Formats: sequence, C-alpha cells, structure tokens
Amino acid sequence: MNRTKTIVVGLTGASGSIYGIKLIETLLGMQFTVHLVISNAGWRVIKEELGWDTTNRDEVLRTSFGALPGKLVYHPIADIGASIASGSFLTYGMIVMPCSMGTLSSIATGASDNLMARAADVMLKEGRPLVLVPRETPLHAIHLENMLKLSRLGVRMIPAMPAFYFGPQTIDDLVAFMVGKVLDNLGIEHALFHRWGDHDAEHKQ
Repeated sequence: MNRTKTIVVGLTGASGSIYGIKLIETLLGMQFTVHLVISNAGWRVIKEELGWDTTNRDEVLRTSFGALPGKLVYHPIADIGASIASGSFLTYGMIVMPCSMGTLSSIATGASDNLMARAADVMLKEGRPLVLVPRETPLHAIHLENMLKLSRLGVRMIPAMPAFYFGPQTIDDLVAFMVGKVLDNLGIEHALFHRWGDHDAEHKQ
C-alpha cells in the first residue's frame, strides 16, 4: 500500500457538508484512496443542505464519486472493526471536515465510542497528521478548551473561516479556499485558490 496516497476523511453533523464533499472530490481527483466515515447526523445534514437522497448510502456515494480516478472506501460509523480503527493500517493522516463539537469532544476525551472517534484516536496515538475543521458559532468555553487540548497534542485546528482577499465570486470559491487550506496543512499541492501575491507575480511576467 502507498501510504502517501491513502487518507481518512470524516464528515459529521455540523453544518457545512459541502466542505467535506468538495474535499472528497479533490482528493479522489488527485488519485488518493479515501477511507470515508460519515456520522448519522452527517448523513442528515447532507440530505438537508445538499438535497441528496441518502436512502441508499452506498449508491449515492457511487453516483457522486464513482467517475473520479481515485478509490473511495466507505466505512459505516458503527464498524469499530474497520481497517482504519487499527494503528497497523498506514495512512497519510485524517481530516474531519466539517467537525461538530460533539465529535471534537469525543476526540478530545479519547472516548473512541464510534469509528470516527476511534480513527482519530489512532492518528493521535500513532503520531500521524489529524486535521479538524470545526463549524460552530458562537463558541463557549468547553468548545475552546477542547480545541486547545487537541492543539497542544499537535492536532491542526482549521475553523471553517473562508477568506475574501482572493476575490471569491461564488460559494464554490469559498468552499475551495477552505479545502485548499486543509490540503496546505498536510503538504498536499493544489491549485484551488489564488494565493496572496499571485496577482503581483502574474503582472511581473
């Protein structure tokens, strides 16, 4: 197995499922093997926000991502015996996008009460990259304390706060920016948005 082309992605019940969908599309387009976990609340949000018919989950994933060159491996949230629940399964790292406060709390306390939290716990114990994209507002002290606790353990905390300096014209532009920031933090090259200074460089050529 090529570790650098295998990555775990989690989608939770936080608003912003469009971020996770764009992330999956981008990674598969780069020919990554994506091991995907979606919480039950995450499926509910996908249905409500994107209008997807999630009755047949395997089929909707196949229809949405089957034409992309990478490989998608879906793991039910209750499958605690899945490959990604073991530290012996090598991956590039894990991204939870969007990350609910409930999932963040579960990871911060080491609860490992479902496959998403267990997979994240594996990243921590094996010293592998773990990126969380919290999506909640306002934040109270427990949220902030959990984020601080995980940050001190080396977890990359990238709140869903898109920038505007690159002149976004559509919602897709804002979503792509956030996905790009996540990939930046994992050292994965992409061209999802114009970086600060790119415009000046273009005019100098």
